[in-house]
Parts: sequence; C-alpha cells; structure tokens
Amino acid sequence: MNRTLAREVAMKLVYSRLVGGNDTQDAILEKSEIAERLTAEDSEFAEQLVSGVTEHAEELDELISAHAIGWSVSRIDKVDLAILRIAAYEIRYLDEIPVGASINEAVKLAKQFGGDHSYSFINGILGSLAKDQN
Repeated sequence: MNRTLAREVAMKLVYSRLVGGNDTQDAILEKSEIAERLTAEDSEFAEQLVSGVTEHAEELDELISAHAIGWSVSRIDKVDLAILRIAAYEIRYLDEIPVGASINEAVKLAKQFGGDHSYSFINGILGSLAKDQN
C-alpha cells in the first residue's frame, strides 16, 4: 500500500480539475513519468479523495478560508489549494486517518510541488483547522 503516491495522484487530479482538465489516474501517472502503478486499494483511496473533495469543495473552501487569515481561496495558488482541499477532506471526513498523518503528507506534497513557502503556509492552515476540529 502506497498512500503517499495515492495522495500525489489525487492532488494532481484535483489540480487538473481546478484548471479545467479532466485527467484520469493513468494519465496522471503517465504524464508524471511514474513507473509505479497504484494497487487497487490505493487507486480506490485516490478516487475517494478526489470524489470527496469534489462533493464537498464549497465546505472545504469555507474551512480553508476561515483558517487562511488574510487570504481568500481565490488568491491561493492552485497547487496549494488542491493540497489543502485533500488534507482538509481527510481531517474532516476520514476519521480513520490520523490528523497528523494528513498534515504531514500535505506538507510533503507542498515541499515537492508547491512554491518556496507553500509548506509553511499549508502547515499553518491545517494546524489551525485541526485544532478547531477537536
């Protein structure tokens, strides 16, 4: 099981939809030149994340906005927003995943795919959001 890769694929799918694309998991893996394939379980997890983010996007954006002091969701970089939506979805809806794991995975994605300060921005928002969820 490789949930890290599943989250990366989910983040790229959420990002693709944010910018008007309609990629599939296979297309994301091919475009990203990732040789490893998702197991059926990981593919299902990635799809659960994408579906959950899509279904709850408005609520997730409200949560993010409430914790992104001085930032509107429209000003947040699309990659950062995709990462934030996935982690916020996990924190809000997937009780079986430890909050710390969701935040750590989001920070890792931000370090890999976001801007220079994305990881600290994302960590701050998610840390604040996690405190409010308890």
